Amino acid sequence: MAAPSTMTVSFEDAASASGALHTIDPLTDTRWDDLVRSHPRACAFHQRGWLQALASPYGYKPLVLTPAAAGQRLNSGMVFCEVRSWITGNRLVSLPFSDHCEPLLNDERDLGEFADWMRAACDRGGWKYAELRPLSPVAPPNHAFGESNSFWFHTLDLTPSIEQIFRSLHKNSIQRRIRKAEREGLSYETGRSEEMLDDFLRLLMITRRRHRLPPQPRSWFRNLIAGMGEGLTIRLARKDGIAIATLLTLRHRNHVIYKYGCSDERFHHLAGMPFLFWKLIEESKATGAEQIDFGRTDMDNDGLTTFKDRFGTSRRKLSYFRYPILVRQKSENLSAVQSRVQSVVQRVFSALPDAVISGAGRLLYRHLG
Repeated sequence: MAAPSTMTVSFEDAASASGALHTIDPLTDTRWDDLVRSHPRACAFHQRGWLQALASPYGYKPLVLTPAAAGQRLNSGMVFCEVRSWITGNRLVSLPFSDHCEPLLNDERDLGEFADWMRAACDRGGWKYAELRPLSPVAPPNHAFGESNSFWFHTLDLTPSIEQIFRSLHKNSIQRRIRKAEREGLSYETGRSEEMLDDFLRLLMITRRRHRLPPQPRSWFRNLIAGMGEGLTIRLARKDGIAIATLLTLRHRNHVIYKYGCSDERFHHLAGMPFLFWKLIEESKATGAEQIDFGRTDMDNDGLTTFKDRFGTSRRKLSYFRYPILVRQKSENLSAVQSRVQSVVQRVFSALPDAVISGAGRLLYRHLG
């Protein structure tokens, strides 16, 4: 096994090279917490708890790039994680395992300065690439950055009445299935206890095995629960005491993010997932939330895209941007290789016992952020 490569440029070196930008540690500098609490574009992915979870099991190093020097008020900043991997290379990502991460800026024109810093850092040999995952449909004002990945992004507006929201649900696929779940007598609970986490992880294993992929490690979810506190909720649907479907959501102010959903396919006829999503909608609306983020979806995943559409969500393109840009032919060749590797990995995982798959998840996910 090859040894991890050594970084040739530090955050501080790259920042000082820019002349006007500085780096801070968002895990220890409370100015970042203040900015996240006040900035209108901040979400759960900016919170210290999410960053702590990324840092602990995966070993990622968070940093915030900002024009504010030490002792100055933090009015804007962009958060990254340094991902160091001997398999996939060293890189800056904003942010790993996050569907999106808005730069928290006062003026969109400032994005150019941040993009210049990232380009200079990569050119100096510090990172293989830098990737931005902005929620706003605006590319960095720097032509060196190019679109690297695109997804569908779904949101549900909660400002209409609950009756209007229910009427907007697809009548056959969602409304009738919610009513079926109620007739079946599914029970419902929320929380973040160790017992609920056990049920969540069991359903996660079932779902990931169905998709022939390893599950995320227990330590990731334990750290999320510890860091996010009441901002994280596990929702469980049960039939005769057996957990059949679950959702894990995050919340920041009036914005709710659906992050994970798992189910036991033996009970799909009971409509546990539509039932849980409706409970999520009802409770989010009742507690003052204005929007539910249904997350990103691969553009070729027609089944999941249609499922989210049928909840009355709005859909738009979500694009990530990367420097340096892969030329088209190289990008296409890389995608073909990745597809073949993924196919082999999926076939191997489908034949492995649960304990081995869990161990593989612990080893692999730190390289995939």
